Amino acid sequence: MPTKDPLKPHVHRKDAHAKDAPRGDDGRAAGILELVRAVMHQMRSKQLRDPAFVAAGLSPSEGRALAFFARHPGATQSDLVAHSGRDKGQVARLLAGLRERELLAAEADAGDRRVIRLTLSPAAEALHEAVRRQRRKLAEAAVAGLDASERQALQALLERVLANLDQID
Repeated sequence: MPTKDPLKPHVHRKDAHAKDAPRGDDGRAAGILELVRAVMHQMRSKQLRDPAFVAAGLSPSEGRALAFFARHPGATQSDLVAHSGRDKGQVARLLAGLRERELLAAEADAGDRRVIRLTLSPAAEALHEAVRRQRRKLAEAAVAGLDASERQALQALLERVLANLDQID
């Protein structure tokens, strides 16, 4: 059975609409989490079609790697491996491609020259900011129609679900 290429962009089905999304399975835990997964899938699908993302020719994995280094400037390849759960070889190839395209800048650590610290290049910073603006627009559209108290309640509930998952070994 062929394995899915984690670096290959997902092709969104044009016929997949919100009406096809799961509805939470009447409050059962698995149904609720499937609904959360469907929401995130819709967000990612729409982000991948964003003109800034498409123009840059980034794969989803490359976009996530750049977002990681935007949040953690000066982090290392090992930091990304630990964060992503991907294997070292896959992350090394991913980062090498981003460095070749001059989207990541590399600098040896002052305390240990063997450690390479990575930061976004100016081009990647501009791209990341364009993607962040689009993500904020999508997020606002996703919660349109929810008043402030509903948004706060939804956030609090999702934070509790996340905390529950953090408690599991």
